[in-house]
Amino acid sequence: MSSFLGDNPRILITNDDGVRAPGLKVLHEIACSISDDVWVVAPAEEQSGMSRALTLNMPLRVREVEERWFAVTGTPSDCVLMGVQDIVTGKEPDLILSGVNRGQNIAEDVTVSGTVAGAMQGLTLGIPSIAFSQAYGFAGRAAIKWETARAFGPEVLRRLLEARWSENVIMNVNFPDRDPQDVGELEVTVQGRRDQHNLHAEQREDLRGQAYYWLGFQGKLSDPAVGTDLRAVYEGRISVTPLHIDLTHHETRDRLSEALDSAISPVSGTQADASQRDG
Repeated sequence: MSSFLGDNPRILITNDDGVRAPGLKVLHEIACSISDDVWVVAPAEEQSGMSRALTLNMPLRVREVEERWFAVTGTPSDCVLMGVQDIVTGKEPDLILSGVNRGQNIAEDVTVSGTVAGAMQGLTLGIPSIAFSQAYGFAGRAAIKWETARAFGPEVLRRLLEARWSENVIMNVNFPDRDPQDVGELEVTVQGRRDQHNLHAEQREDLRGQAYYWLGFQGKLSDPAVGTDLRAVYEGRISVTPLHIDLTHHETRDRLSEALDSAISPVSGTQADASQRDG
């Protein structure tokens, strides 16, 4: 393999489904296809939807599950930070892999995804990072096609490492809800956007008659544009989307700059102005 990381790179793995998740084991197999220096630092419990949250108001505890396999009582971002700075001994990891997530992370999902956040944390530490997710359909979690991620993951990883990418970018890989024999293409995509709301709060009632709410996804299909991650996954292709952490909308910034960039003074008679006079 001609990789910009060299032979046998040191790899740190995390996820947001928790240290016991089946997708984590799949990703470990994928990582081991290119290296024998693989470390796992994953949340002790599921942390889906945590985005880039960091645990700042309570201590983090680390438990060694087995050799080079650790559970942290925190978020995916906590795990990557702890892994790089404290847990992985010797030299720093060369590569961060996050996933394989239980469910797709495409379109607006990427802004709340703990899986994508694990890779983003790697980016902030200056380490090349890739997020992997396995889509599933209306059959639900019980019918997730892990064999698809297992079958194609090693080759996708090799191709990405041969291609190289910008140091300010992560790669977001999504495997479609298809059996391996029904997947024949890989597509480099852009982040799409659903044309309808997909997240809802369902009201329920506890045994004392009190209302509570459970957030979840409705799983409605949208009609995405060609070239998007949504369209690729819907049509059975493996989607690879380069993502970066800069959320600036540059076209709007340029337009606003023309309209707003100038000297500015406080309006007389404001509370701040009155307090200065009173003083």
